[in-house]
Amino acid sequence: MPKRADIVVVGAGAAGLFAGLWAARRSRELARPRRILILDGARTLGAKILVAGGGRCNVTHCAVSERDFNGSTPGAIRSVLRRFTVEDTTRFFAQRTVQLKREPTGKLFPTTDRARDVLDAILDATREAGAVIRNPCRVEQVARADTGFLVHAVENHKPAEFLAKRLILATGGKALPKSGSDGQGYDFARALDHSVSRTFPALVPLILEKDHPLRALSGLSFEAALEVRAASSKRLAPTRGSVLCTHFGLSGPAILDISRHLTAARHQDPGAHLVLSSLPDLTRDQLDHTLRNLGPTPIARVLKEDLLPERLASTLLDLAHIPHHTTGATLTKDQRRALLNTLLELTVPVTSDRGYTHAEVTAGGVPLKELTLRTMESRCTPALHLCGEICDADGRIGGFNFQWAWASGYIAGTAAAEAIAEHAIASPRGPNTANPARSTKNPP
Repeated sequence: MPKRADIVVVGAGAAGLFAGLWAARRSRELARPRRILILDGARTLGAKILVAGGGRCNVTHCAVSERDFNGSTPGAIRSVLRRFTVEDTTRFFAQRTVQLKREPTGKLFPTTDRARDVLDAILDATREAGAVIRNPCRVEQVARADTGFLVHAVENHKPAEFLAKRLILATGGKALPKSGSDGQGYDFARALDHSVSRTFPALVPLILEKDHPLRALSGLSFEAALEVRAASSKRLAPTRGSVLCTHFGLSGPAILDISRHLTAARHQDPGAHLVLSSLPDLTRDQLDHTLRNLGPTPIARVLKEDLLPERLASTLLDLAHIPHHTTGATLTKDQRRALLNTLLELTVPVTSDRGYTHAEVTAGGVPLKELTLRTMESRCTPALHLCGEICDADGRIGGFNFQWAWASGYIAGTAAAEAIAEHAIASPRGPNTANPARSTKNPP
């Protein structure tokens, strides 16, 4: 016989743990404790939390808004984020004795710089609230049943079945598949009548053409402005930040942020390309004026000593086909134009990205228009909730995707608990019985 539960959460990542935690907390607030199960196929929980931020876990960002996300409409994303804010996140972890510190980038990290402290705080809070985590317990199939949902799983190499009144899908996407995010959650969503928008890696390093000179600068980082442009040269998506040269191509915060925009643009326009400015603080006119007035000064000296890292300056001169002994006085008009283009508008020959194995998040997923955002409940299948990366909302680098997980997980968990409590009160007493008030405010 299937094991019965009031709520089954599929996935024990950031969103799934938060959903189970808040479902259990809300059930207790309503004085109606429920059996809440969180199922996950991994032997070690929280892999993405543990590797985030270089093992420090950037829990969130000091300022989060819908403008930091892509995917579904800004209005839909905003309505989710405002239900569990950055202040709510900070307060939750502080109550679990995990204080957060703000770094110059705006990222919030635990003061201990230990991702393990973040994970332990969530796991302890989840268990204290009364939710039961079962792992390794890999869900293989979900289906509707007369009284809810039938969940087929494999637990410790043995078949297991669970019958749930409400189901929360928090399976993640496809990024970092070693953590258990293999995309199977999308199959579950489709089986329960949802659509899934095109998915692709986001926040992912980019691969350059083989033997491109930038690949020889592995380990060098610099500030740059980046822009995705259409084949027609129309400007599509700009960003600015640190770029890291690697043995395969380019990485670093600015590259990770621009990667999803390049992939999305190329899906519509194969001629879309990436343009890089290694001198983001200079306009073309300013740099042109500088070059025109160098006189007998070697251009290489100015670039290497005043403007750019030495190795980068040498490489860009080579890409512009400018001899390193060239002075301002001997620079021809064509050479000056070529150097301006190389320094300020270098077309970077990106061949591909490093795929889901190295991506931090998945772009695409279940559209938010298919959910009631006040509850994260499906508009297609009643009593089904979705949260986290399975939804079509992906943030830029810096803790934004964690904030999405906390907010959407909180909504899904509390709403599922409230719905079950309402049904339990209404069923024996008839439709006129007053239902407990839904939680419309942010958590205390």
